[in-house]
Amino acid sequence: MPLRLNRSLYFGSFLVNPQVFHVSPLSFALVNIKPLLPGHVLVSPLRVAPRLSDLTAAEVTDLFTTIQRVGRVVERVYKASALNVAVQDGEAAGQSVPHVHAHIIPRKLADLDDRGGTDAIYKMMDSEEGDIGKHLEQRSRFPVPDPGDERKPRTEEEMRREAEWLAERMGEEP
Repeated sequence: MPLRLNRSLYFGSFLVNPQVFHVSPLSFALVNIKPLLPGHVLVSPLRVAPRLSDLTAAEVTDLFTTIQRVGRVVERVYKASALNVAVQDGEAAGQSVPHVHAHIIPRKLADLDDRGGTDAIYKMMDSEEGDIGKHLEQRSRFPVPDPGDERKPRTEEEMRREAEWLAERMGEEP
């Protein structure tokens, strides 16, 4: 069942309602247009704020409580044994959408051995394949193929289905 939202939710300048699977009092969680690994999701404050230091204490508390809750769910449903939780705070840190967000990436033992090992995730996040803003901009126009990247941006329908599935899983979380 789709999550019923009573307002438009924006990730930066992008309307993302079909991708949203959880909303807390001050934050929301959404599926990623081009996940680095299965289950890679984002958690962001409802208010569009570019930097972590721009958030109020209440927004920070809610954001990290939401990260914790969403992390438990994605770790369980994607049968992971660990998580990467990362915030790229500012353009120089690799942030591609000027809206605070945390990446939650479910991890399994040896899942990136073919890419150089566990820490390969950081190179992936810092490269073109981790550039969420670029992929969202392309979605709003038309997809531009990136010959060096095997991962293709997901369709609205694919993201909507995953968001609905995760919304149901969030409902099972105490």
